Amino acid sequence: MKIFMIGGTGLLGSEAARELISRGHEVLSVALPPLPEGAVLPPEMKIEYGNYLEMTDEEIEKYMTGCEGFVFAAGVDERVEGPAPIYDLYKKYNIDPINRLLAIAKRVGVKHVAICGSYFAYFAKTRKELDLTKHHPYIRSRIDQENAAMSFADDSFDVAVLELPYIFGTQPGRKPVWMFLAEQIEGSKNSILYPKGGSTMVTVKQVGQAIAGAIELNKGGNCYPIGYYNKTWIELLGIASKALGYPYKKVTTIPDFLYKLGGAQLMKEQKKNNIQGGLHMVKFAALQCSNLFIDKEEGAEKLGVQPDDIEGAIADSMKLCKDIMDKKVNSISMRGE
Repeated sequence: MKIFMIGGTGLLGSEAARELISRGHEVLSVALPPLPEGAVLPPEMKIEYGNYLEMTDEEIEKYMTGCEGFVFAAGVDERVEGPAPIYDLYKKYNIDPINRLLAIAKRVGVKHVAICGSYFAYFAKTRKELDLTKHHPYIRSRIDQENAAMSFADDSFDVAVLELPYIFGTQPGRKPVWMFLAEQIEGSKNSILYPKGGSTMVTVKQVGQAIAGAIELNKGGNCYPIGYYNKTWIELLGIASKALGYPYKKVTTIPDFLYKLGGAQLMKEQKKNNIQGGLHMVKFAALQCSNLFIDKEEGAEKLGVQPDDIEGAIADSMKLCKDIMDKKVNSISMRGE
């Protein structure tokens, strides 16, 4: 199968391309430059550098024509801040592209689509009492992205949204999203302060398998909650601390109200700087201070995701963070396409 991808040089896109190519598929990608220093891409992947948002529909049609599959491994996540209303920015990068690109894909004969989404959408649907789309612009945008994607699905056009959780793994030269965690551990003295709770997580290799599985196996329109390893924050921080060279640091669980106080302070600073975040950090305590767990049977195993070394992936992520903090390697940040 010939597959067109947006975001093939990123952490997730490059791993998905590697997995798809290993299964005998052909991958063509458009991605933003530059390529991270030291990054190794599948040599069989065809790359063209450019910003798809600046391309005409006719230009994108040329890329998609003759393809059976399309992978959207781009967009922005909740860490992105900007002027209020921040939802407009998420709409620009996460929702509008889906409406535009899937319309083109359907028109030129693409049959199978996989979109990288967020597991916050899963919890918005399963924890309705929290009214997450009302309070968190980012989570609302991910639900709206899913609704947009599902509106295109039919018997001849398969659309899968992968509700992705914490992802660990590295791409040389690419700054991990976990720099904040490494800096917090590095900056703590003897104890790391963190709320109770935990999260489901996967390795980047498993994300590649999920994307490939979605292209090959999904029928119709479906959203797949992708979780494989469920760990508490204490377990995660223990693995991360050890990888950073601080095996003696313990984790002290703070009460929810202290997390909310920190969130309120952050929102105060955002308001002072005339920016808005994608999450209401006080109300976000209802999620962050709980177990955001997903059983692998709910989505990952349906797409053929296999076991992997999650502790090794966490350690690799932390070690790269450490090298970046110590200025041993050059890196560029994760970015939306």
